[in-house]
Amino acid sequence: MNLLNQTVFITDADHPSGRALIARFAREGVPLALNSPSGGNAIREELAALTEAKVKLLQLDLRSRAAIVDALEAVEEELGPVGLLIHNQHRYEVTNLEHCSESLFVDVMDTNAKSAFLCTQIIGGRMAERGFGSILYVTSIHAEKPAAASFIYSASQGAIQMLAAEAALELGRRGVRVNTVEIAPVSGEEDHLTSPLSTLYDNYARKAPLQTVKARDLAELALFLSGDEAGALHGATIRLDGGFLLHYMDHKMKKST
Repeated sequence: MNLLNQTVFITDADHPSGRALIARFAREGVPLALNSPSGGNAIREELAALTEAKVKLLQLDLRSRAAIVDALEAVEEELGPVGLLIHNQHRYEVTNLEHCSESLFVDVMDTNAKSAFLCTQIIGGRMAERGFGSILYVTSIHAEKPAAASFIYSASQGAIQMLAAEAALELGRRGVRVNTVEIAPVSGEEDHLTSPLSTLYDNYARKAPLQTVKARDLAELALFLSGDEAGALHGATIRLDGGFLLHYMDHKMKKST
């Protein structure tokens, strides 16, 4: 699929990953549908730079089927068909299994995982009707590695991971490429993941054999996965963590410079 004249739909433009995605895809000249929970306040700098790009700013509750359906109609009428859906919902709440309320559990799961289901069914379904498109789920390394500081976050990311696999199996037969990127925290985001139950994020930067992740790393990978150059890369899960999860002994950490 060539993204020329195809709209890119980003579900959380305010997230650091979303801001990097905006900048990268804008350089390709593609129309952008940006869902901003803040109504654009968090991405003022990015929006100001989009002087020549076609952009539609949205403020959607992605837990609502009706909201997504209405927004998709408006986006495609104004910008053209959505050719790439990037789902990057990362609602995170510090809590543990013992004390988490049922309402909080449902809220986080709905924000992260239910939104993935609805976006896939509605936007991915429209792609399948046309016989082309690409979906990229930006999940977390905690889809497979417990995040002791927030079990709900891990559970929601794991749910998205399996949803992505099912979507790849079904939508791939109808011309839609589906892939997942498991991303580690970008530099500075690891602080809210520390937990008295785990030393995983102690000395985070030194545990990554190569380097810690930058949001622009994701943006470059997303661009590649959306294009024809990705070929038969479909149903894949790519871990983008600089090798962080390979770490297993503190005395083997990369030496500080």
